[in-house]
Amino acid sequence: MFMKAYSMDLRKRVLAVYDCGQHNLKQIAERFQVTTRWIQQLRQRRELEGTIAPYPQNQGRKPAFRGKQLEELNEFVRHRPDATLEEIQEHFSGKVTCSLVAIHQTLKRLGWRYKKKRYEPVNKAEKI
Repeated sequence: MFMKAYSMDLRKRVLAVYDCGQHNLKQIAERFQVTTRWIQQLRQRRELEGTIAPYPQNQGRKPAFRGKQLEELNEFVRHRPDATLEEIQEHFSGKVTCSLVAIHQTLKRLGWRYKKKRYEPVNKAEKI
């Protein structure tokens, strides 16, 4: 589950209330519906790094087949629809390092499906 980072406005308001020194962490956390640990981490980040901005979010793993390799894979399967995942992996062994599952997911993303011992394009009428 992906959670969005707290807004800069909330971060500034929480630290403003904390800096005035009239409330303890628990009161501030209840007021702004955040955790005391988050406030402590925000304070610490401000002291150590001089910023309260959220860390950049990880965009996840990059796909094994991109750009030219993706086009090559599509052409390879078009010319050899009966190729197995192992054969595809062997063909691209010097260019792309990935698992059989990654190849299968990429073929699925390209619109290929494995049926009766061969790959074929997914029929557009079936998607409806």
